[in-house]
Amino acid sequence: QAQLVESGGGLVQAGGSLRLSCLASGRTFSSYTMGWFRQAPGKEREFVAVIRWDGAPLYNVDSVKGRFTISRDNAKNTVYLQMNSLTPDDTAVYYCAAGPILATSPSRYNYWGQGTQVTVSS
Repeated sequence: QAQLVESGGGLVQAGGSLRLSCLASGRTFSSYTMGWFRQAPGKEREFVAVIRWDGAPLYNVDSVKGRFTISRDNAKNTVYLQMNSLTPDDTAVYYCAAGPILATSPSRYNYWGQGTQVTVSS
């Protein structure tokens, strides 16, 4: 009954910031890679950022462009995504995911949250 639950999404103006949180339950994910993917209407699911159990991060530099920071707190079984300088192109459903290895492909992740909507207005 492992679950991932996202929070922190919402409506924000261009140039603003949001912090997404993903709380895991049902098991300990301290040894798992955890991170974020996003999907806009009519688009394929896109890798955003992931972080390994020891804190080593991996970013999609084309989409993030230095604006996002991923972090985790293993004691709280939680991963975060700090998003700054948001633009309308960031509008999407953001999904939290967890998997056994560090990877950028969605197919390598075993657990998924329900998604949280992020909408950036111009």
